[in-house]
Amino acid sequence: MKSLLISIITVFTLWSCNSSSNKPEEKKFKADWESLKEYQTPEWWLNTKFGIYFHWGPYSVPAHETEWYSLLMYVKGHPIREYHEKTYGNLKDFGYKDFIPMFKGEYFNAQEWAKLFKDAGAQFAGPVAEHADGFAMWDSKLTQWDAAEMGPKRDIVGEMEKAIKQQDMKFLVTYHRHWMYAWYPTWDNTTDAFDTTYSDLYGPKVPKGTFVLASKPTNPLPDKDFNDEWLARLDELMDNYQPDIIWFDNKMDIISEDHRKQFLANYYNNAAKWGKDVVCTYKFNDLEKGTAILDLERSRMSEKKDFPWLTDDSVDWKAWCHINDPKYKSTNRLIDFLVDVVSKNGALLLNITPKANGQIPEEVKTRLLEMGEWLKINGEAIYGSRPWKIFGEGPQNITEGHLSEDKNPEAVAEDIRFTTNNGNLYAIMLDWPQNHCLIKSFAPSEKLLTKKIKTISLLGSTQELEWKLTDQGLDIVLPEKQPCDHAQAIKIQFH
Repeated sequence: MKSLLISIITVFTLWSCNSSSNKPEEKKFKADWESLKEYQTPEWWLNTKFGIYFHWGPYSVPAHETEWYSLLMYVKGHPIREYHEKTYGNLKDFGYKDFIPMFKGEYFNAQEWAKLFKDAGAQFAGPVAEHADGFAMWDSKLTQWDAAEMGPKRDIVGEMEKAIKQQDMKFLVTYHRHWMYAWYPTWDNTTDAFDTTYSDLYGPKVPKGTFVLASKPTNPLPDKDFNDEWLARLDELMDNYQPDIIWFDNKMDIISEDHRKQFLANYYNNAAKWGKDVVCTYKFNDLEKGTAILDLERSRMSEKKDFPWLTDDSVDWKAWCHINDPKYKSTNRLIDFLVDVVSKNGALLLNITPKANGQIPEEVKTRLLEMGEWLKINGEAIYGSRPWKIFGEGPQNITEGHLSEDKNPEAVAEDIRFTTNNGNLYAIMLDWPQNHCLIKSFAPSEKLLTKKIKTISLLGSTQELEWKLTDQGLDIVLPEKQPCDHAQAIKIQFH
């Protein structure tokens, strides 16, 4: 019996040693840019094209003009301050903190929201974990000013994490707090921000004159305490929720370089422990090129890029949070935007705008579900796709640059975008050209179409298409009826 027991222990020990030796060694990233440049973009991200997130917090209560209400209400002479004082009274008696008890979210349902995002065709989704107002939307041990203790008194990030992962989507959190530093006027004794009782929300005392909006505060930059807390909150988000994607707003470069590098090393090393690949995004030059994914804001590339990139934009032309007089983009505009971005090696993160009570406006729901219906038909041209030799053709001229999307015209029938997937080529018409579609880029003189065409079909249609290759390009006779609303995808298979 004893010899049998020894034999069993020996076998188990050898098996354990072999199992350990076969384990891939965890990659350890150091907190320096050269080490962090060893980061490799995950394959799952290259296949991911569409995500949804939402600006939802105490700034949703006034629902007036902008999510920056929280800060603009303190700017003397600003129209939002005038509106605030007229509506709610002076800032000493009613400051931003006083919106928090009104932010109840009584209709918030994480499962319903996650299902809506899934039905919209999203592959990743998540909340703004903390905006520039300094209010955390998760159950934090680092601050009392969080959604679990105040307002809705629920762990919004935690509930969304579970619901989104249950819908088999990647989980995203976005972080904006680096904007906040030195923006609340803690030096102004005519406002509640002056009261140190609320310093955990409004920030430390700063000298008069450091309250600067829309530009980088240079005097002073965040001190060590603020940088340490910035990193600690992000570490807490990682530890609690293991996000697949962490997204940053711009102006993160006011955070010390050492803290930014340490965050990224922490995130990538944690991911190795979790056994998964993750993605971090940044804007402008806030992180070193090659260490994370570049993100644009309300803008897009004018040409195809050889690196994967992201753009974030809102369903509302005017604001990122719910406001009383929104100007929603049309579904057609949103789909055309998605197609154009994907054809240039990008992905779209679309922001939506829940009300303070936790309801998503019906107009927003409608647009999301219409996008989902379109993706059910045309998804093979989007999901998992890669750019072609050129992104497309047509007269639409794209203006690049931060917040430039409103300068870009609507697409027309001559605007066609190309993607490839599983050896097939897709030509996506951004408007319906009626009888014929002429793809000029396929003209023999362009020397782009090097394979022999086998079949051509229109996604969503069973009708056989007539086509011919001419000196002017590929001429396709289209059916009388569109197979779906909005953009139409032609599938080209080769011999």
